[in-house]
Amino acid sequence: MLKIGIIGAGRIGKVHCESIMCYVKGATVKTVADPFMSDETAAWLKNMGVENTTKDYKEILADKEIDAVLICSSTDTHSPISIEAIKAGKHVFCEKPVDHDIAKILAVKKALEGSNVKYQVGFNRRFDHNFAAVREAVKAGKIGALNVLKICSRDPAAPPVSYIKVSGGIFLDMTIHDFDMVRYLSGDEVESVFAMGGVMVDPEIGKAGDIDTAVITLKLKSGALAVIDNCRRATYGYDQRAEAFGELGQVAISNDCASNAVISNADGVTGEKPLLFFLERYMQAYVNEINCFIDSIVNDKPVSVGIEDGLQAVVIGVAAKKSLEEGRPVRLSEIKA
Repeated sequence: MLKIGIIGAGRIGKVHCESIMCYVKGATVKTVADPFMSDETAAWLKNMGVENTTKDYKEILADKEIDAVLICSSTDTHSPISIEAIKAGKHVFCEKPVDHDIAKILAVKKALEGSNVKYQVGFNRRFDHNFAAVREAVKAGKIGALNVLKICSRDPAAPPVSYIKVSGGIFLDMTIHDFDMVRYLSGDEVESVFAMGGVMVDPEIGKAGDIDTAVITLKLKSGALAVIDNCRRATYGYDQRAEAFGELGQVAISNDCASNAVISNADGVTGEKPLLFFLERYMQAYVNEINCFIDSIVNDKPVSVGIEDGLQAVVIGVAAKKSLEEGRPVRLSEIKA
């Protein structure tokens, strides 16, 4: 039985704790650390079966019984804690992004060299049944050579402006999942990015220096094109769709709903709204990704989403930000240089 420590007891930390304690076999959470650990959170964790809570994550890294850590703390702590955990010999699951700073991600990559540490990045959508079906169809050649990939990603409502200010911007916070999906679904690498955006949801987001609506076009090394559209507001629910179009046909996925029932009567044809938010849509994906992480440790397999995947998504995000600022396509080679 693997013993796991979770660093960060916020929303995503609790999601992973619940998935491990309730749905994942072969692992248990021994300790959860958070500098703002409250009595309420500690009581919730105890009720979940967690042995220990602490405000100091270093207790987790010093505990020889703990085999792996999940880094679910604020983004600015991801890369430094990653390096500490690698040095402590702990396997690491790190929520995205590893960092907003490419140099700091490269430092984590350097720390992994020569170690036996498994390091997985939390791009949970790779483990969603819908997106996995698109990937398998493309990989199996069912649509032939890919021509165009379209990804739609819209949140039901914008986060607080206080969060926007520390998020790293829409491209490194929200669109980063879609950048990873472009690489995952296509099995290809991005060559250049052109981004356009605006403030159409909340003027305060603009005042905070960010945008809330964007369209990004990407050229892949194969010559295929990808298009992403993002918005911080979709009044009808969590809108997550994709379509891959190729020489032999296309594969598309729609939103998950509470049911697929459609009512047809004199008033019209109506169906269910999409599931409200990511916790509903992707809970099983969170379970799947942790199962995959544990399997890689127990059976000494390569992780399915590694540090290079974490790096490339941020490189694309930085290129998109540069493109928006300068009003031109940006080649990834410019960022890598």
